[in-house]
Amino acid sequence: MTAQDYCERVERHYRRHQRLLPAMPIRDDNTKLISLANSGFSLIFEPSIQPNYQYLAREVVHEKIGRLSKQLENDGMMLIIRSAWRSFEHQKLLWEERIDLLKKKYPDREVEKIEKLVSYFVAPPNRSMHSTGGAIDALLYDMEKDCVMDFGTNDGLHIRLNDKCYPYHPHITPEAKRNRKILIELFEKENFVVDLKEYWHFDYGNASWALEKKKAHAIYGIVSA
Repeated sequence: MTAQDYCERVERHYRRHQRLLPAMPIRDDNTKLISLANSGFSLIFEPSIQPNYQYLAREVVHEKIGRLSKQLENDGMMLIIRSAWRSFEHQKLLWEERIDLLKKKYPDREVEKIEKLVSYFVAPPNRSMHSTGGAIDALLYDMEKDCVMDFGTNDGLHIRLNDKCYPYHPHITPEAKRNRKILIELFEKENFVVDLKEYWHFDYGNASWALEKKKAHAIYGIVSA
């Protein structure tokens, strides 16, 4: 399959996913949010734009991350938590930061077009799965090499946002493919699903997860803290 064919397939799947997402029933189990930052798990935390960010996740997600961290320790790796639960205000900060960046880069482009471009990789504040406490953004750290592993679009913790971020893009290096396989399979063993467009984003329990898993309903809705 060519890169163009793969990307077009992802886009078709994504459009269908976005169309069906609002209709997914939610029966929230009302489990609480717990801080990963205070968990004592062997984790690395990417600095957040949000002051005093606690990397909160639903109780079951918290337990799953604990098991993943132990497994990785045995394999000479550590889990990097980039982001977990986000408030509306947090997501708005990320959205507006990206909008401002592209406005400066493309001063003559219409705002609507810039917003559409941003939405490919940053959800608008009212549509982010991170608001449910069931989404985790993660990378891996190689303890032996003492570095963030190569996933094909990252320079350390910085990720270049383009179509090579699609999880199974064919035009990345063999090393990046291996590392993505390790990361994705790690989370899939704990019943997460990888995002359609972001190899670092994983969902459990929320509407996106329920849709991809063909569940009758989601178990996590929006959490306000």
